[in-house]
Amino acid sequence: MNCDKCGTSIQEGEDRDHYGKILCEDCYIDALSPARTCDPWAVHSAKNLELKGGATLEVNRAQEEILKVLKETGGLEPALLCARLNLKPVELEREIASLRHMEKVRAEMRDGRKVVILW
Repeated sequence: MNCDKCGTSIQEGEDRDHYGKILCEDCYIDALSPARTCDPWAVHSAKNLELKGGATLEVNRAQEEILKVLKETGGLEPALLCARLNLKPVELEREIASLRHMEKVRAEMRDGRKVVILW
């Protein structure tokens, strides 16, 4: 059996039903907890963690690569960023959401297209 969303093969007993669709575990988790780029509380928490907690906001390897590519290119459409970094769209969404909460990236419209750029 295959996942109705991503097409990945699912072992028997590992399938998840979500509104009539058979999903793999990763797609099921994404369906239940989608990435939220615009989350004022996440931004507030990230800022206060750094200011009051004395902690520094760290980025993971994928986020580091995203920031590097955006610095080199001046901004890219999400689909091009996925292709360049060999990431699935869902993976990119999660990384972009985290970077957005840290106010390291944002999006803007260029010629009617959404482009991810550095903050």
